[in-house]
Amino acid sequence: MAKRILFVCTGNICRSPTADGVLRALAANLTVDSAGTHAYHIGEPPDVRSQAVARARGYDLSSLRARKVTRADFTQFDLILAMDYGHYEHLLRMKPNDSTATLALFLDYAGLGTRDVPDPYYGSMREFESCLDLVEEGCKKLHDIVFSRA
Repeated sequence: MAKRILFVCTGNICRSPTADGVLRALAANLTVDSAGTHAYHIGEPPDVRSQAVARARGYDLSSLRARKVTRADFTQFDLILAMDYGHYEHLLRMKPNDSTATLALFLDYAGLGTRDVPDPYYGSMREFESCLDLVEEGCKKLHDIVFSRA
């Protein structure tokens, strides 16, 4: 059973911290984190728009800080979930030989029948809301999957 889950997107300020916050709220007994494939925003909190949309639905992302995926993540996490196919490919290229983590696309793993969580960064608040809609649905299904395998 996956007890340690890492969500990954580009800069770790929109999609992956949103999924991190939602899954943390659903399952306190999991270790959940998020990271980016690029070092664009290291140490910064999630985008203010991500925080606002999440806060309106009862999720607090304010304590999260962006970081970049590390080699150690591939052995410290059981499941590494990419928010889109491009990041999945990037993670496959990064994956060290001693990796113990399962790599997957978040929405594929959650069984939503779609591959990518669209990046809302250059969009409107509606794109951030749509992102959260997908993330909430995916996290609920992911939660069910993880705990049905317990």
